[in-house]
Amino acid sequence: MDTAYVHGYTDPETRRLGDQADTLAELLHAGTAYPAGSRVLEAGCGVGAQTVHLVARSPGAHLTAVDVSAASLAQARKQVRGVDFRQADLFDLDGEYDHVFVCFVLEHLTEPGKALAHLKTLLRPGGTITVIEGDHGSAFFHPRSEHAQAAIDCLVRLQADAGGDGLIGRRLHPLLTGAGFGDVTVEPRTVYVDASRPGLVAGFTRDTFTAMVEGVGETAVARGLITQDRWDHGVADLHRTAREDGTFHYAFFKATGSRP
Repeated sequence: MDTAYVHGYTDPETRRLGDQADTLAELLHAGTAYPAGSRVLEAGCGVGAQTVHLVARSPGAHLTAVDVSAASLAQARKQVRGVDFRQADLFDLDGEYDHVFVCFVLEHLTEPGKALAHLKTLLRPGGTITVIEGDHGSAFFHPRSEHAQAAIDCLVRLQADAGGDGLIGRRLHPLLTGAGFGDVTVEPRTVYVDASRPGLVAGFTRDTFTAMVEGVGETAVARGLITQDRWDHGVADLHRTAREDGTFHYAFFKATGSRP
């Protein structure tokens, strides 16, 4: 499976993923709970940041969590018990499941439609899939800053150059229908942050989104996508949105579908 994980596998990235999952747990997982005894596959579990919340909301389900990275799985096993963790490429998966959960995975794949089509073959007839993805084009903020937007655009460009898509949230409906899923529905899950929501200021604006953008700075400058001065200005302006008079907006997209 070709992937485009531009964020790397560093300790700071592991912490960022945990911060993101914990901060957004209610927003992203609301409405997702699996019956006791059901067989659930989490495809691309990474360090287990979302697995923790899947187990908490569906304690009686039989959860299998799969990732291609042994290092990520080692982190995941430390986070949560009672899960069947397996190392495997998504396209090598087999078996039959009642439900599939995929979060922040498709954006890193060079062939997301092909991946969804394969995941459909793992579902029993009538089984469901839940897919959650972000869309960096949905980020807007106050104070407005062309430098901050240029820094975000570098992240989108680097991910595209690696074969991924940082704007994939807006594509979920055509991707799922194209893969043959039925009853496809997509809804935005919006994060809006201002000074009245200090938990989100720290947990999302600063420690999730801005940290994610900061993580690609060295590569963006080295590849000539942006100058160091302009990059530093852009990151400083992103941090500026987390101050008392700043605001920040971002939309995730949550899609569900079923195997006919």
